[in-house]
Amino acid sequence: MSVFGDYSRYYNLLYKDKDYAGESKYVDSLIRKHLAGAKSILDLGCGTGRHDILLVDSGYEVTGVDQSEEMLSIATTQCATNNISPSALNFHQGDIRAIRLENTFDVVVSLFHVMSYQISNEDLAAAFATARYHLKPGGIFIFDCWYGPAVLTDRPVVRIKRLEDNAISVTRLAEPVMHPNANMVDINYHVLVRDKTSGAVEELKETHRMRYLFRPELELLLHGAGMTITDSAEWMTDRQPGYDTWGVCFVVQG
Repeated sequence: MSVFGDYSRYYNLLYKDKDYAGESKYVDSLIRKHLAGAKSILDLGCGTGRHDILLVDSGYEVTGVDQSEEMLSIATTQCATNNISPSALNFHQGDIRAIRLENTFDVVVSLFHVMSYQISNEDLAAAFATARYHLKPGGIFIFDCWYGPAVLTDRPVVRIKRLEDNAISVTRLAEPVMHPNANMVDINYHVLVRDKTSGAVEELKETHRMRYLFRPELELLLHGAGMTITDSAEWMTDRQPGYDTWGVCFVVQG
């Protein structure tokens, strides 16, 4: 089962306070800055498609790829709810390290730390090769990740998140375990979901292994895929990356 198998059922609720609209506008601004006139986007690791729906609203044609059937089922339902045509937004199930579609795109994006889920050099190189394969000549690749200098300076701590809607309440405990010699953090999730009608409680546990990344290794692996970093900044703020920028966005030229 995908690491997001059970987790996906509660994903949108857990991230209902995430600023998808602001993030999509930010991605749109990067595209306009670095590749004005771009029309087509491939989203690697699209999840439930919330960024994609908003990017379609901004005038792009978007194709999303994700490994999780559960996530893509939610994404497809949301497209139908929003009356979005398959010609404007379509989804494919597949591993972003290996999938090869017939189309190429002006822009490839990979958002919400998807690249930090590529925990080995081989995984990351394969994901970068996928991005490069699907880029039109002169296209750009935009991704964000956990930034190593900040993770090691402001180390992850235990966090508790509580959310609810009309049907359920969710409590999520996130306990990190660092692996300094592998540049990785295991985030051990313990989630309790209570049905408000019956009072029944469901419990699930999952571990998400995340890799924090440094610019020199990214430059090396991207070079191996035939791409070059042209811009980098803290996600959503455009501040220069440093010891206090956990999330950094990179713009890469194919």
